[in-house]
Amino acid sequence: MTIAQRATDIEDDFAFLDDWEDRYAHIIDLGKSNPALAAHERTEESKVRGCASQVWMVITPMDDDRLEIRAESDAMIVSGLISLLVRLFSGATRSEITAFDADAFLEKIGVTGALSAQRSNGLASMLARIKQTAIA
Repeated sequence: MTIAQRATDIEDDFAFLDDWEDRYAHIIDLGKSNPALAAHERTEESKVRGCASQVWMVITPMDDDRLEIRAESDAMIVSGLISLLVRLFSGATRSEITAFDADAFLEKIGVTGALSAQRSNGLASMLARIKQTAIA
């Protein structure tokens, strides 16, 4: 499945949510199902800088130029944002990841408009980590 197809699926999920409170609750629910990283994966190297909460992200290159992305946070809303990013990007090719306008997508589904400045910075840091790894 391409990133565009995944984005459409996510848009469909968010289309039924009327306001920011509903989106917020949905994002928190997504975070509750986000699998934890193994203890040995939560390192300084995997830590995402620029996030107000603790975020660890493990990105593993796969044989066919795709990236597997897993991440964890100690904050529920951030865990939900991680879940969205993983659903969108994990298993995608490097070129798909670099070409996709995640900022426009997150704005379109109504996620970024209501985030605090700190949460927005953290989200930008997570996206930057994913894109930088895809470029490397």
